[in-house]
Amino acid sequence: MSLHPVYGHESLRQRLGAAIARGRLPQAILFSGPPGVGKQRLALWGAAALFCEAPEPGGEPCGTCGPCRQVAGLNHPDLHWFVPIVLKRKSSDPDKLIEEAERALADTMVERREDSRWSAPENAASHSLASVRLLQRRVSRRPFQGTRKVIIIGDADRLIVQEASQEAANALLKVLEEPPEDTTLMLTSGVPERLLPTIRSRVVPVRVGPVPEAAVRRFLEEVAGASARDASRQAAEAQGRIGELVGASSTSAKARDAAERLLAAIRGGAAGEWAGEALRQPPWGARGGYTDLLEALSRHMRNQLAKRASAGPEKLSKPLQALKIIDSHRTAASGNVNPQLSLAVLARELQELT
Repeated sequence: MSLHPVYGHESLRQRLGAAIARGRLPQAILFSGPPGVGKQRLALWGAAALFCEAPEPGGEPCGTCGPCRQVAGLNHPDLHWFVPIVLKRKSSDPDKLIEEAERALADTMVERREDSRWSAPENAASHSLASVRLLQRRVSRRPFQGTRKVIIIGDADRLIVQEASQEAANALLKVLEEPPEDTTLMLTSGVPERLLPTIRSRVVPVRVGPVPEAAVRRFLEEVAGASARDASRQAAEAQGRIGELVGASSTSAKARDAAERLLAAIRGGAAGEWAGEALRQPPWGARGGYTDLLEALSRHMRNQLAKRASAGPEKLSKPLQALKIIDSHRTAASGNVNPQLSLAVLARELQELT
Protein backbone atom coordinates (compact mmCIF):
# COMPACT_ATOMS: atom_id res chain seq x y z
CA MET A 1 0.00 0.00 0.00
CA SER A 2 1.30 3.46 -0.91
CA LEU A 3 1.23 6.60 1.21
CA HIS A 4 -1.84 8.74 0.70
CA PRO A 5 -1.27 12.13 -0.99
CA VAL A 6 -0.53 15.18 1.15
CA TYR A 7 -3.68 17.20 1.84
CA GLY A 8 -3.29 20.88 2.68
CA HIS A 9 -0.07 22.72 3.62
CA GLU A 10 0.10 24.22 0.12
CA SER A 11 1.98 27.39 1.06
CA LEU A 12 4.47 25.48 3.21
CA ARG A 13 5.05 22.94 0.44
CA GLN A 14 5.64 25.78 -2.00
CA ARG A 15 8.29 27.28 0.28
CA LEU A 16 9.99 23.94 0.85
CA GLY A 17 9.80 23.02 -2.83
CA ALA A 18 11.34 26.34 -3.85
CA ALA A 19 14.18 25.84 -1.36
CA ILE A 20 14.80 22.32 -2.72
CA ALA A 21 14.73 23.54 -6.32
CA ARG A 22 17.37 26.19 -5.50
CA GLY A 23 19.46 23.76 -3.45
CA ARG A 24 18.89 25.90 -0.37
CA LEU A 25 17.03 23.47 1.90
CA PRO A 26 18.67 23.40 5.37
CA GLN A 27 20.37 20.15 6.28
CA ALA A 28 18.58 19.86 9.62
CA ILE A 29 14.92 20.84 9.97
CA LEU A 30 12.47 20.54 12.85
CA PHE A 31 8.80 20.29 11.85
CA SER A 32 6.69 21.21 14.87
CA GLY A 33 2.96 21.55 15.35
CA PRO A 34 -0.07 20.03 17.06
CA PRO A 35 -0.52 16.24 16.98
CA GLY A 36 -2.14 14.93 13.83
CA VAL A 37 -1.48 17.89 11.50
CA GLY A 38 0.76 15.79 9.23
CA LYS A 39 4.33 16.61 10.27
CA GLN A 40 5.78 13.19 9.46
CA ARG A 41 3.77 12.92 6.24
CA LEU A 42 5.15 16.32 5.24
CA ALA A 43 8.69 15.13 6.00
CA LEU A 44 8.11 12.12 3.73
CA TRP A 45 6.86 14.52 1.05
CA GLY A 46 10.13 16.44 1.48
CA ALA A 47 12.11 13.23 1.03
CA ALA A 48 10.25 12.50 -2.21
CA ALA A 49 10.95 16.05 -3.41
CA LEU A 50 14.67 15.62 -2.71
CA PHE A 51 14.85 12.26 -4.50
CA CYS A 52 12.49 13.07 -7.40
CA GLU A 53 13.97 12.65 -10.89
CA ALA A 54 11.43 14.92 -12.63
CA PRO A 55 10.21 17.54 -10.15
CA GLU A 56 7.40 19.83 -11.18
CA PRO A 57 7.91 23.61 -11.35
CA GLY A 58 8.39 24.87 -7.83
CA GLY A 59 9.96 21.65 -6.56
CA GLU A 60 6.81 19.54 -6.11
CA PRO A 61 7.69 15.82 -6.53
CA CYS A 62 6.20 14.29 -9.67
CA GLY A 63 4.87 11.25 -7.82
CA THR A 64 5.45 8.91 -10.77
CA CYS A 65 9.21 8.45 -11.14
CA GLY A 66 10.99 5.51 -9.55
CA PRO A 67 12.26 7.35 -6.44
CA CYS A 68 8.84 8.95 -5.81
CA ARG A 69 7.16 5.53 -5.98
CA GLN A 70 9.80 4.08 -3.66
CA VAL A 71 9.18 6.79 -1.06
CA ALA A 72 5.41 6.26 -1.36
CA GLY A 73 5.98 2.56 -0.73
CA LEU A 74 8.39 3.26 2.14
CA ASN A 75 11.11 1.21 0.44
CA HIS A 76 13.59 3.79 -0.85
CA PRO A 77 17.05 2.55 0.22
CA ASP A 78 18.27 6.06 1.06
CA LEU A 79 15.25 7.01 3.17
CA HIS A 80 15.71 6.14 6.84
CA TRP A 81 12.66 6.75 9.04
CA PHE A 82 13.26 6.50 12.77
CA VAL A 83 10.18 6.30 14.98
CA PRO A 84 9.86 5.63 18.73
CA ILE A 85 10.14 1.90 19.45
CA VAL A 86 10.10 -0.48 22.40
CA LEU A 87 13.15 -2.71 22.79
CA LYS A 88 11.69 -6.06 23.81
CA ARG A 89 15.04 -7.73 24.40
CA LYS A 90 17.54 -6.35 26.88
CA SER A 91 21.27 -6.85 26.61
CA SER A 92 24.48 -5.40 27.99
CA ASP A 93 26.03 -5.73 24.53
CA PRO A 94 25.61 -2.39 22.64
CA ASP A 95 25.84 -4.13 19.24
CA LYS A 96 23.03 -6.53 20.12
CA LEU A 97 20.86 -3.64 21.28
CA ILE A 98 21.48 -1.87 17.96
CA GLU A 99 20.45 -5.05 16.13
CA GLU A 100 17.28 -5.19 18.24
CA ALA A 101 16.51 -1.56 17.42
CA GLU A 102 17.01 -2.30 13.72
CA ARG A 103 14.61 -5.27 13.90
CA ALA A 104 11.99 -3.23 15.75
CA LEU A 105 12.18 -0.40 13.20
CA ALA A 106 11.97 -2.86 10.31
CA ASP A 107 8.86 -4.46 11.83
CA THR A 108 7.25 -1.04 12.24
CA MET A 109 7.96 -0.15 8.62
CA VAL A 110 6.36 -3.42 7.48
CA GLU A 111 3.21 -2.44 9.37
CA ARG A 112 3.23 1.04 7.86
CA ARG A 113 3.68 -0.32 4.35
CA GLU A 114 0.57 -2.42 4.89
CA ASP A 115 -1.46 0.48 6.28
CA SER A 116 -0.27 4.02 5.65
CA ARG A 117 -2.75 5.43 8.20
CA TRP A 118 -0.56 4.77 11.20
CA SER A 119 -1.47 5.51 14.79
CA ALA A 120 0.56 7.15 17.55
CA PRO A 121 3.40 5.12 19.12
CA GLU A 122 2.64 3.42 22.40
CA ASN A 123 3.46 5.25 25.59
CA ALA A 124 6.56 3.19 26.39
CA ALA A 125 8.13 3.74 22.95
CA SER A 126 11.16 6.02 22.72
CA HIS A 127 14.31 6.88 20.79
CA SER A 128 16.78 4.90 22.87
CA LEU A 129 20.54 5.10 22.82
CA ALA A 130 20.52 2.01 20.58
CA SER A 131 18.29 3.79 18.05
CA VAL A 132 20.54 6.85 18.01
CA ARG A 133 23.62 4.68 17.52
CA LEU A 134 21.87 2.96 14.62
CA LEU A 135 21.09 6.41 13.22
CA GLN A 136 24.80 7.31 13.47
CA ARG A 137 25.71 4.22 11.47
CA ARG A 138 23.25 5.01 8.71
CA VAL A 139 24.30 8.64 8.54
CA SER A 140 27.92 7.56 8.02
CA ARG A 141 27.05 5.34 5.03
CA ARG A 142 27.22 6.50 1.45
CA PRO A 143 23.91 6.83 -0.40
CA PHE A 144 22.98 3.49 -1.93
CA GLN A 145 20.96 4.62 -4.93
CA GLY A 146 21.22 8.35 -5.52
CA THR A 147 23.43 11.20 -4.46
CA ARG A 148 21.93 11.83 -1.03
CA LYS A 149 20.09 10.23 1.88
CA VAL A 150 17.26 11.51 4.09
CA ILE A 151 16.89 10.75 7.80
CA ILE A 152 13.47 11.36 9.38
CA ILE A 153 13.22 11.28 13.18
CA GLY A 154 9.54 11.18 14.05
CA ASP A 155 8.39 12.30 17.51
CA ALA A 156 11.93 13.44 18.27
CA ASP A 157 10.82 14.58 21.74
CA ARG A 158 10.63 10.89 22.67
CA LEU A 159 14.40 10.82 23.13
CA ILE A 160 14.67 8.45 26.07
CA VAL A 161 14.48 10.00 29.54
CA GLN A 162 16.13 7.25 31.51
CA GLU A 163 19.70 6.21 32.25
CA ALA A 164 22.03 7.11 29.35
CA SER A 165 19.59 9.76 28.16
CA GLN A 166 22.36 12.34 28.11
CA GLU A 167 24.53 9.97 26.10
CA ALA A 168 21.73 9.48 23.56
CA ALA A 169 21.17 13.23 23.34
CA ASN A 170 24.89 13.87 22.88
CA ALA A 171 25.07 11.24 20.15
CA LEU A 172 22.20 12.90 18.28
CA LEU A 173 23.80 16.29 18.85
CA LYS A 174 26.99 15.14 17.13
CA VAL A 175 24.99 14.12 14.06
CA LEU A 176 23.20 17.48 13.96
CA GLU A 177 26.39 19.49 14.45
CA GLU A 178 28.22 18.12 11.43
CA PRO A 179 25.95 16.08 9.16
CA PRO A 180 27.59 14.77 5.96
CA GLU A 181 26.96 16.94 2.93
CA ASP A 182 24.89 14.19 1.34
CA THR A 183 22.50 13.95 4.31
CA THR A 184 19.29 15.82 5.15
CA LEU A 185 17.81 15.36 8.62
CA MET A 186 14.14 16.08 9.33
CA LEU A 187 12.89 15.95 12.91
CA THR A 188 9.24 16.19 13.91
CA SER A 189 7.73 17.03 17.28
CA GLY A 190 4.39 17.99 18.74
CA VAL A 191 6.12 19.39 21.82
CA PRO A 192 9.48 20.83 20.67
CA GLU A 193 10.10 22.43 24.05
CA ARG A 194 10.89 18.91 25.34
CA LEU A 195 13.93 18.74 23.11
CA LEU A 196 17.18 19.88 24.65
CA PRO A 197 18.01 23.52 23.84
CA THR A 198 21.31 22.35 22.34
CA ILE A 199 19.38 20.19 19.86
CA ARG A 200 16.81 22.89 19.02
CA SER A 201 19.59 25.38 18.37
CA ARG A 202 21.01 23.19 15.60
CA VAL A 203 17.85 22.75 13.55
CA VAL A 204 15.85 25.19 11.45
CA PRO A 205 12.32 25.36 12.92
CA VAL A 206 9.37 24.95 10.55
CA ARG A 207 5.92 25.41 12.05
CA VAL A 208 3.21 23.12 10.64
CA GLY A 209 -0.31 24.42 11.24
CA PRO A 210 -3.70 22.71 11.04
CA VAL A 211 -5.11 21.74 7.65
CA PRO A 212 -8.09 23.74 6.30
CA GLU A 213 -11.44 22.07 6.92
CA ALA A 214 -12.07 21.72 3.17
CA ALA A 215 -8.86 19.69 2.79
CA VAL A 216 -9.87 17.45 5.69
CA ARG A 217 -13.23 16.81 4.01
CA ARG A 218 -11.49 15.89 0.75
CA PHE A 219 -9.23 13.47 2.59
CA LEU A 220 -12.16 11.81 4.34
CA GLU A 221 -14.09 11.40 1.11
CA GLU A 222 -11.20 10.41 -1.18
CA VAL A 223 -9.02 8.32 1.15
CA ALA A 224 -11.20 7.22 4.05
CA GLY A 225 -14.29 6.67 1.89
CA ALA A 226 -16.60 8.74 4.09
CA SER A 227 -19.90 10.07 2.81
CA ALA A 228 -20.18 13.81 2.21
CA ARG A 229 -22.35 14.17 5.31
CA ASP A 230 -20.00 12.19 7.57
CA ALA A 231 -16.97 13.97 6.11
CA SER A 232 -18.44 17.37 6.93
CA ARG A 233 -19.22 16.33 10.50
CA GLN A 234 -15.82 14.74 11.17
CA ALA A 235 -13.93 17.56 9.49
CA ALA A 236 -15.59 20.09 11.76
CA GLU A 237 -14.48 18.11 14.82
CA ALA A 238 -10.94 17.40 13.57
CA GLN A 239 -9.69 20.98 13.96
CA GLY A 240 -7.38 20.55 10.99
CA ARG A 241 -5.75 17.35 12.25
CA ILE A 242 -6.15 14.57 9.72
CA GLY A 243 -3.95 12.31 11.80
CA GLU A 244 -6.51 12.37 14.59
CA LEU A 245 -9.10 10.82 12.28
CA VAL A 246 -7.18 7.89 10.82
CA GLY A 247 -5.33 4.81 11.89
CA ALA A 248 -7.87 3.75 14.53
CA SER A 249 -5.56 5.20 17.15
CA SER A 250 -6.20 3.32 20.38
CA THR A 251 -4.15 5.95 22.20
CA SER A 252 -6.51 8.72 21.09
CA ALA A 253 -9.56 6.62 21.92
CA LYS A 254 -8.29 5.82 25.41
CA ALA A 255 -7.42 9.48 26.02
CA ARG A 256 -10.87 10.57 24.82
CA ASP A 257 -12.56 8.06 27.14
CA ALA A 258 -10.41 9.18 30.08
CA ALA A 259 -11.23 12.84 29.36
CA GLU A 260 -14.96 12.08 29.25
CA ARG A 261 -14.78 10.19 32.56
CA LEU A 262 -12.90 13.04 34.22
CA LEU A 263 -15.33 15.70 32.96
CA ALA A 264 -18.29 13.59 34.07
CA ALA A 265 -16.73 13.27 37.53
CA ILE A 266 -16.12 17.02 37.69
CA ARG A 267 -19.72 17.74 36.68
CA GLY A 268 -20.83 15.31 39.38
CA GLY A 269 -19.48 17.72 41.95
CA ALA A 270 -18.00 15.21 44.40
CA ALA A 271 -14.28 15.58 44.97
CA GLY A 272 -13.99 11.86 45.59
CA GLU A 273 -15.12 11.10 42.05
CA TRP A 274 -12.54 13.19 40.21
CA ALA A 275 -9.87 12.28 42.77
CA GLY A 276 -10.39 8.66 41.75
CA GLU A 277 -9.84 9.57 38.13
CA ALA A 278 -6.63 11.40 39.06
CA LEU A 279 -5.35 8.31 40.85
CA ARG A 280 -5.84 6.29 37.67
CA GLN A 281 -2.87 8.14 36.19
CA PRO A 282 0.49 6.38 36.65
CA PRO A 283 2.81 8.62 38.69
CA TRP A 284 5.63 10.23 36.73
CA GLY A 285 4.12 9.17 33.42
CA ALA A 286 3.75 12.66 31.97
CA ARG A 287 5.12 11.63 28.59
CA GLY A 288 2.45 9.01 28.10
CA GLY A 289 -1.20 8.81 28.99
CA TYR A 290 -1.25 12.08 30.92
CA THR A 291 -0.25 14.26 27.98
CA ASP A 292 -2.69 12.33 25.77
CA LEU A 293 -5.45 13.05 28.29
CA LEU A 294 -4.60 16.76 28.38
CA GLU A 295 -4.65 16.85 24.58
CA ALA A 296 -8.09 15.20 24.57
CA LEU A 297 -9.38 17.69 27.16
CA SER A 298 -8.06 20.61 25.11
CA ARG A 299 -9.73 19.24 21.98
CA HIS A 300 -13.02 18.84 23.82
CA MET A 301 -12.95 22.45 25.00
CA ARG A 302 -12.10 23.74 21.54
CA ASN A 303 -15.03 21.79 20.14
CA GLN A 304 -17.28 23.37 22.76
CA LEU A 305 -16.06 26.82 21.74
CA ALA A 306 -16.68 26.03 18.07
CA LYS A 307 -20.25 24.95 18.84
CA ARG A 308 -20.87 28.17 20.79
CA ALA A 309 -19.16 30.47 18.30
CA SER A 310 -22.39 32.31 17.52
CA ALA A 311 -23.37 32.66 21.16
CA GLY A 312 -22.78 35.75 23.26
CA PRO A 313 -19.60 36.41 25.27
CA GLU A 314 -21.25 35.11 28.43
CA LYS A 315 -21.53 31.64 26.82
CA LEU A 316 -17.85 31.62 25.83
CA SER A 317 -16.29 32.86 29.03
CA LYS A 318 -16.13 29.59 30.99
CA PRO A 319 -14.95 27.38 28.09
CA LEU A 320 -12.23 29.92 27.36
CA GLN A 321 -11.12 29.93 30.99
CA ALA A 322 -11.17 26.13 31.06
CA LEU A 323 -9.09 25.94 27.89
CA LYS A 324 -6.56 28.38 29.36
CA ILE A 325 -6.27 26.24 32.51
CA ILE A 326 -5.84 23.03 30.50
CA ASP A 327 -3.21 24.56 28.25
CA SER A 328 -1.24 25.76 31.26
CA HIS A 329 -1.13 22.18 32.54
CA ARG A 330 -0.10 20.95 29.08
CA THR A 331 2.86 23.32 29.20
CA ALA A 332 3.78 22.20 32.70
CA ALA A 333 3.56 18.53 31.65
CA SER A 334 6.68 18.95 29.52
CA GLY A 335 8.64 19.33 32.75
CA ASN A 336 9.13 17.11 35.77
CA VAL A 337 5.59 16.87 37.16
CA ASN A 338 3.62 14.18 38.98
CA PRO A 339 0.59 13.44 36.75
CA GLN A 340 -1.59 12.37 39.69
CA LEU A 341 -1.07 15.60 41.62
CA SER A 342 -1.25 17.78 38.52
CA LEU A 343 -4.48 16.15 37.37
CA ALA A 344 -6.03 16.57 40.81
CA VAL A 345 -5.18 20.29 40.74
CA LEU A 346 -6.56 20.58 37.21
CA ALA A 347 -9.82 18.86 38.20
CA ARG A 348 -10.27 21.18 41.18
CA GLU A 349 -9.63 24.26 39.02
CA LEU A 350 -12.12 23.09 36.40
CA GLN A 351 -14.73 22.27 39.05
CA GLU A 352 -14.48 25.81 40.41
CA LEU A 353 -15.68 27.02 37.00
CA THR A 354 -18.84 24.87 37.04
